[in-house]
Amino acid sequence: MINFALDFLRTREIERMNITKENLDALNAVVKVDIVAEDYQEKVDKMLIDYRKKANIPGFRKGQVPMGLVKKQYGKSVMIDEVNKLLQTALNKFIIEEKLDILGNPLPRIKDDFNWDAPTFSFEFELGLAPQFDINLKAKNNVVMKKIIATDSLIDEEVQNIQARYGKMSSLDEITEEANVTATFVNEENEINKKSTFRISELKSQKNSLIGATLGDVVSLETKDLFEDVHRLQHLLGVSHDIVHGLEITVEATIENITKTELADLDQELFDKLFADGSVTTATELREKIKEDAEKQFQQQSDQQFLNDVIEYLIDNTTFVLPASFLQKWLQTAGEKPLTIEEAIEEYNKSEKGLRYQLIEGKILKDNNISVSYTDLVDYAKGFIRMQMAQFGNLNPEEKELEDIAGRILQNKEEAQKLQSQLISQKLLAFYKENMTFETKEIGYEDFIKEMHH
Repeated sequence: MINFALDFLRTREIERMNITKENLDALNAVVKVDIVAEDYQEKVDKMLIDYRKKANIPGFRKGQVPMGLVKKQYGKSVMIDEVNKLLQTALNKFIIEEKLDILGNPLPRIKDDFNWDAPTFSFEFELGLAPQFDINLKAKNNVVMKKIIATDSLIDEEVQNIQARYGKMSSLDEITEEANVTATFVNEENEINKKSTFRISELKSQKNSLIGATLGDVVSLETKDLFEDVHRLQHLLGVSHDIVHGLEITVEATIENITKTELADLDQELFDKLFADGSVTTATELREKIKEDAEKQFQQQSDQQFLNDVIEYLIDNTTFVLPASFLQKWLQTAGEKPLTIEEAIEEYNKSEKGLRYQLIEGKILKDNNISVSYTDLVDYAKGFIRMQMAQFGNLNPEEKELEDIAGRILQNKEEAQKLQSQLISQKLLAFYKENMTFETKEIGYEDFIKEMHH
């Protein structure tokens, strides 16, 4: 049982300084550092000698200023600097040697009666300690791995898109059910001014507002339920994903172009344009290829959703207490701008879940020896570079070229951290798939999208 009044007092000599740690409870401790003159005096004297050599004081030649005058002018400030350096070094060393797992940074306790003329200086720092906890990955849970499948309706739509892409285009005088319409969409209040093309058949509502319109006509359209797929509206108007859900505004659509597409036949000529290797010879084989390629792309979305669900599960079902008061106090001075205690509490409440998963993730990585080496990062970066080069037609880049580009990318600290984070997520995903208990459920892409934005 933990004695919340006082667990134990530990004393350790580091560079002659007396450092003690008092555990206030399982999550909070105070470290006291006592510094005497012999801890810093040698360095102070050496620094003052150096000051004397360089000092330019009227009435004295350079290097000939009396040491008493140098001490009077610079002694206290040099001493304070050296004590602070010594204090920081000793505190960091103590934390490392004692293997203290701390959250945030040590917080100095301010003493109103502190005296820089005293023979001994005593400093105290509050520490927030990371909690001890267990993680049960094998417990029964509600996590589901959603295997996203390409439904017949989705494949039908993609086949039609291909036929339209390779079909023949002709101009129309007015909008019909089969028309492709290019229009400029404007809503000044929401700073929307975007030229886009869509098919009348894509619309969920307001077709009658457009059918019969001609070039130059301006048609008012309500964005709510305009398309079957709200993400189509996102691309059409050029708004963000966060904004488009629930967007209920009126846009003025100026008709710029009206065309009709005669769909290409599903014949060998079309198949060879799509697959030059001759691997597709029938409409059935084309559908199978579309299904295979689509489900490969869906795998990334499925994996990301699974990882998100696992993270939520672990946060909700891994119980431990955090040193909330300490962290709130630390947040007051941790950023560029000081926060009031009310602002710090608000910030803590917003970041608590993230901190909890950070601790859970750290424990999983440590307990299961999951790590990312520099070689891992280079290989991962090279994979990205290969994909980008392939998009520009370079399918066989030389290994040295890949190594050089990867090396340059990893010299950028932000890019290296981003790649490291992505790679750790990949390794954790593989670990969770292998070690967690979960169900697998097939779901159509359309239903998956609806679930994600329900």
